Amino acid sequence: MDALRLIAATRQALSQSSAVHDIVAEAWQAQALAEAIGTRLAHGGPPELRAEAQALKEAATRPTGVTERPQPPEACGPRAVALTLVEDPQCALHGLGELLGEVGAALVAVAVTADDEALYWQCIEAIDTADESGDRVVGMLRKLALREHGVH
Repeated sequence: MDALRLIAATRQALSQSSAVHDIVAEAWQAQALAEAIGTRLAHGGPPELRAEAQALKEAATRPTGVTERPQPPEACGPRAVALTLVEDPQCALHGLGELLGEVGAALVAVAVTADDEALYWQCIEAIDTADESGDRVVGMLRKLALREHGVH
C-alpha cells in the first residue's frame, strides 16, 4: 500500500479518536508509519535523502520507556506493515509531517488533562518522539527542495 493512503488512514483514525487510549494508540501508529517510511526511503529513496531517512527511522524507534505500544481495539498491529511503496517521497513527507504535527497536538491535549502521572509521561515522551521525527521530515523536505532548484 502506498504511504499516502496509510498516512490518510492514520490521520482519519486520529481525528475520530476521542478516548485517551485511542489517541495514544494512534500516536504510536503514526510513529510506526514514520519508521516504515524512513526505512523505505533509507534503502531505496533518493540518494540525498538516505542518511536523513535513516535518522527518521531511528528517531521513530528510539526507546521511550513505554514497554508496550497500545493498539486500537479494531487493529491487529501497526498499519505501517502494509507499506509497500513511497511513490512520491515529497508528497509522502508533507503528509507525514502534517500527521506528526496533528499527533503532537492531540497528545498535548491528553497530557494537560491526564490525571495519571504515567500517562502524562508517556504523552510527553511520545510528543518528543513526534517532534524529533517531524524535524527529520522537515530536513528531508529541504533536501528535496534544494534538489529541485539544482543546489547540491
